[in-house]
Amino acid sequence: QVQLVESGGGLAQAGGSLRLSCAASGRTFSNYAMGWFRQAPGKEREFVAAISRNGDSTYYADSVKGRFTISRDNAKNTVTLQMNSLKPEDTAVYYCGASISGPYSVRPVAYNYWGQGTQVTVSS
Repeated sequence: QVQLVESGGGLAQAGGSLRLSCAASGRTFSNYAMGWFRQAPGKEREFVAAISRNGDSTYYADSVKGRFTISRDNAKNTVTLQMNSLKPEDTAVYYCGASISGPYSVRPVAYNYWGQGTQVTVSS
């Protein structure tokens, strides 16, 4: 089992920044590719960003490319999503996921474990 706990969500103005963190415990963190997804009310969970097990590969949804940065620290068992130039359409609950499949995946079904989510609200 892997336990994931997100933090760092909140309210930001358009153009502002937020930094999300996901702390992992349980099995060996470096065995898992990690991803961030988001889900707005009435919509399906959508891919945001992913990072490979050792952090040397990252992948972003087109909607966040150039604005968001995913990183991980395997010594601290954490993955971070730095979100800059936020837009109202970024408003959603953000989830981190851990996938034993590699190097990374954009499909929610590929992720074995999920955190409880953290709310991000961007006002215009």
